[in-house]
Amino acid sequence: MSRFGHWWRGRRAARFATPAAALDELSAQAADSLRALLDDPKVPDELRRELALDYAEVAELLARIEQGRLHLAAFGRVSVGKSSLLNALAGEVHFATGVLHGTTTTRAQAGWQETESHGVILIDTPGINELSGEDREALALQVASRSDLLLFVVDGDMTSYERDALRAVAAQHRPLLLVLNKADRYTTTDRQLLLQRLREHVVEWVAPENVLAVSAHPAPEHVLRVLHDGTEELVLRARAMDISELKQRIFAILDKEGKTLTALNAALFAGQLSDALGQRLLAARADVAARTTHSYCLAKGVAVALNPVPVADLLAAASLDLALVMHLARIYGLPLTRREAGQVLGTITAQLVALMGAIWGVHLVASALKGLSAGLSTALTAGAQGALAWYATLLVARASERYLAQGKSWGEMGPKRVVEDILAQLDRDSILREARAEISRRLYERNSAN
Repeated sequence: MSRFGHWWRGRRAARFATPAAALDELSAQAADSLRALLDDPKVPDELRRELALDYAEVAELLARIEQGRLHLAAFGRVSVGKSSLLNALAGEVHFATGVLHGTTTTRAQAGWQETESHGVILIDTPGINELSGEDREALALQVASRSDLLLFVVDGDMTSYERDALRAVAAQHRPLLLVLNKADRYTTTDRQLLLQRLREHVVEWVAPENVLAVSAHPAPEHVLRVLHDGTEELVLRARAMDISELKQRIFAILDKEGKTLTALNAALFAGQLSDALGQRLLAARADVAARTTHSYCLAKGVAVALNPVPVADLLAAASLDLALVMHLARIYGLPLTRREAGQVLGTITAQLVALMGAIWGVHLVASALKGLSAGLSTALTAGAQGALAWYATLLVARASERYLAQGKSWGEMGPKRVVEDILAQLDRDSILREARAEISRRLYERNSAN
């Protein structure tokens, strides 16, 4: 078990004896960390659009903390009556129910009016064994990690699949109740025996007092009715739901531990969400940077291939590289002035010239040939030179990204080692072939259009 898991169980054993002031401070710290994520000026709008759903989740949790809302989620197999149970708790129909598998296909939620003072939100989840079950089970566990109180609903003795699922949910270290729904199908004796067996199944994860029986939507019963003429007929009569014991247990937990659950879980989730968003932000930055780099590589490659003026194409290429460095800096939330970007580009170019002098010599010769031959050699040299320009820009981009990812630093080994590592990682021949092919295609399209 993780260090947090041991700590969490210790807090439960201590009956959550956390001072109110400490809980308020914990909630405030969690809210502050989320606001910092939302208001981080280093994240450009381009990345915010890429991560719109992630930022929406951060905003949702922040609102939950600020409003003191507590989330109660229900899990279980298909058709055990999760939705019916939540409707019974809510006192009105909020969640879809039906006899077909898969009635609940995504997470659904609604406020619990009877516990409005606690700000409880009821959450329904797909059946953990539905079609595409891996994805849906992942959703269920995701909701579990974001909830404060969990109801695991069964309608009979537990299967091995249910025990495995309950173990996974229990690993989220949230207060957990095991609820036997459809208890009206059993006699009193059978119901008590079944409850005892369930308690034995889950003794590691659920306290005995948290294993309860309910009848959220009992089946109608057959009764014999005597008519006016003395004859009898068998009719169906609706039976009242019975969820009183569960409600009392939930209320007891909320009264004693509700504020603590909200504060501790919000703080834990805020940390998890911060880490997850950080990873998504890194991945999104890398993706946006890759697309940006490709655009600059293509622009530079085509420009160099088309420009017939000696050496002028190299000057234009340098201008594109400078713009690329500045663009990447904005993506990484570390804007550079034109002068700063020029210094970074100069450092990278110096290392490239030192390590690849022969290649740059060929580049310069090819540029000169384009003018000396009055364009006759362009067809032979332009594609190769454009591909080399593409490759050079890719090297500049990768080195710049390494510099930016380390907070505008070349690290302990300096720029030479960074450039050496990048050169070793890239397959130059493959990149040049692909670059020549794309440049040739663009030049063909351009000539065809003219």
